[in-house]
Amino acid sequence: MDNEKPATRNFVLRNSKTGEETGVFTGKQPRQAALKAANRGKGTKKKPEIIELRERGTKKVHVFEAWKEKVNAPKNRPDWMPEKINKPFVKKLEIKKLD
Repeated sequence: MDNEKPATRNFVLRNSKTGEETGVFTGKQPRQAALKAANRGKGTKKKPEIIELRERGTKKVHVFEAWKEKVNAPKNRPDWMPEKINKPFVKKLEIKKLD
């Protein structure tokens, strides 16, 4: 029991205005799921997006500021990878509880 890996958790992307839930992102931590969501988003460093992820089975909503930037791919990149790749960034703002 002690050396079990933490289970992957499912986080649902929420629209903060309508409460509509679309898309599921998985990760061991909320930040990991937020990075995946940020990579799909349209946020930039100057105009970051606000991402709300609700953990499935709970009433906890993790709120992140998210954006992505074009960066050079690593030197040891595989042949199929382009020279410039999107790198996601997130900053946790708060955790909200739903009623």
